[in-house]
Amino acid sequence: MKTVRQLLQAKGGQIYAIAPDARVFDALKLMAEKNVGALVVTEGGRLAGIISERDYARKVILLSKSLHDIAVREIMTEKVLTVQPGQTVEECMALMTEKRIRHLPVTTVSA
Repeated sequence: MKTVRQLLQAKGGQIYAIAPDARVFDALKLMAEKNVGALVVTEGGRLAGIISERDYARKVILLSKSLHDIAVREIMTEKVLTVQPGQTVEECMALMTEKRIRHLPVTTVSA
């Protein structure tokens, strides 16, 4: 069974992050530049949450708020499920299916 570590070695382990006080506009711009659907939100070097295109669609557009005026912290998901590099891809897929999530950050310690 392939592990997350093996998958990341083949794919690359680049991490794209943003601060919770950044504007949602800046988060979306970074996602577009890096061609990713989510960013980890870090504060003081620690995982504070995750922001995804889905968060934007459901929490900004549907609430008729301006992406220029709202901070990432206002729409990010704070309770982030994470996995370890040694976990299998199958374990990750099962977790994503069970919890109905699309993004699963990999950490070396539990968040």
